[in-house]
Amino acid sequence: MEKFLEYLQEAEKIIKITDHLTYITFPLVKEKKLLLKIVSEIKRAVAYCINSILQYEYMFKRIRLTNNPKTNMKIFEEKCAQRYDINKKQISLISELFDIVEHHEKSQMEFVREEKVIILTENSHMKIITSEKTKEFLELSKKLLKNSKENILR
Repeated sequence: MEKFLEYLQEAEKIIKITDHLTYITFPLVKEKKLLLKIVSEIKRAVAYCINSILQYEYMFKRIRLTNNPKTNMKIFEEKCAQRYDINKKQISLISELFDIVEHHEKSQMEFVREEKVIILTENSHMKIITSEKTKEFLELSKKLLKNSKENILR
């Protein structure tokens, strides 16, 4: 099977699981640290969607890929996003999602306050995750998957 199809299938599977975690499991258990896991998984799904698009575009020689993920992300933003109906606001949200997960992975300290999970970065900046923000990231991942499938599988 083509690599881009495998990425789409994996993204779809992750999105279904995170949807269930966000709307059914989280409201039941009310464990705020679960939001960290959900956001990390949503990031994986978004990355799979982006990789699928990049692989598909590369296969048809519309773009060149590099070994540098940041360069490939720039290629995605500049050459692929518009073709797949992804606007600047969504790209900004993708960057925010990736940034939060990166800070979570590097963070020495995370804690729960009220209805939020707060991640302290190295230079004492705070990244905040709420259930509303998690839902926003989930909707972004669903839209990205839908747009990817519509363009790739047509």
